[in-house]
Amino acid sequence: MSKKRPNIVFFGIDSLRSDHMSLYGYKRLTTPHIDKYAQGGVVFEHCFSPHIPTTSGYSSMLTGMDCFGTNVVALRHVGRIAEGVRTLPEILKDYGYNTTCIGFRGNAASRGFDTYIDYEGWGASEDGRAHKAENLNAVALPELERLHKEGKPFMLFMRHMDPHSPYLPPEPFHKMFYQGDEFDKNNRSLEKVYEFKPFRDYFYSWFPPHCTDAEYIIAQYDAAIAYMDLCIQSILAKIEALGIEEETLVIFTSDHGETLMEHDCYFDHHGLYDCTLNVPLIIRYKGLPKGMRIKDYCQLKDIVPTLLDILDIEYDKDALQGRSLMPLVRGEYREPEPEFYITECTWMRKHGWRTPEWKLIVALEPDFHFKPEIELYNLVKDPEENHNVASENP
Repeated sequence: MSKKRPNIVFFGIDSLRSDHMSLYGYKRLTTPHIDKYAQGGVVFEHCFSPHIPTTSGYSSMLTGMDCFGTNVVALRHVGRIAEGVRTLPEILKDYGYNTTCIGFRGNAASRGFDTYIDYEGWGASEDGRAHKAENLNAVALPELERLHKEGKPFMLFMRHMDPHSPYLPPEPFHKMFYQGDEFDKNNRSLEKVYEFKPFRDYFYSWFPPHCTDAEYIIAQYDAAIAYMDLCIQSILAKIEALGIEEETLVIFTSDHGETLMEHDCYFDHHGLYDCTLNVPLIIRYKGLPKGMRIKDYCQLKDIVPTLLDILDIEYDKDALQGRSLMPLVRGEYREPEPEFYITECTWMRKHGWRTPEWKLIVALEPDFHFKPEIELYNLVKDPEENHNVASENP
């Protein structure tokens, strides 16, 4: 009998910026369970999602291609991924995999799964708080058991929505990282947010009435991550309880990051700044080094070839634009890819180029955040991208 291939449990989290995870050095303990779990695997410290937002990000994540390969750049992409491009579940089906997708139905990037399951991942419950990760667990835990019982190798893909606005973590998480007075009338840090007409009504729909403190809203984002982290621990514990930990590859990543007041882009994922482009990437499986942290740059397009490499599935390396990260894991040379094309097509269209030293952003239409047409940042001298030096470097 041929050896059964490993299972894949894939956490494809929405809107999770790596620098707000304690695993990546954040000041708040937002991801203690993921932190502990990652000690048994490999952490990639500089993973980028160059094509934002959701649809283009997940398209790269699940195909091994960049936007030129998928033909997907827009949030509301119409139609399929480019002809000839196969998704990871489509590839795995050729090798007998049973595949399930939770929380990501009807998107160009989600093509090819055997089973699709929805859950309530948006908005608030009757208590005014969002129990997104608990709702996901309610369907994911029994599905994990079903997949295991069927005896085939499986892939379970889950799209957690907790870090995506509205940030409404349940009690007591909502005050986990905040001890101030969110209604202090002398605090004016949210004034410019309320003055931003395109999103003002949306913010009013989920901010506490009369909230004045931007730090409170940021603390809600962090608390939503901590709440999700606790719920994810239930899934990791289920893998162990089923006795399949040794035969299951677990991966964590995200489609893009989030802007939390930076660059006057409020509580969403707009702008091609690093807070939006940096995402986590953690892979754990037996045989991989424990506690390894890799500093080389990588991108979402590198995930599929890396997984196929680990699974010992042959593929045409020239057919994918991403490249396996396993040479880095094995301590071998992998030709660096330190600079890359970046795109945004959300409520506005932009593109640009990022190198280790510079980032160029060019607007293709007027920016409703009133940014200039051309932005240029020296990432060495100005890593937070606060000083546009385009006029000094024509």
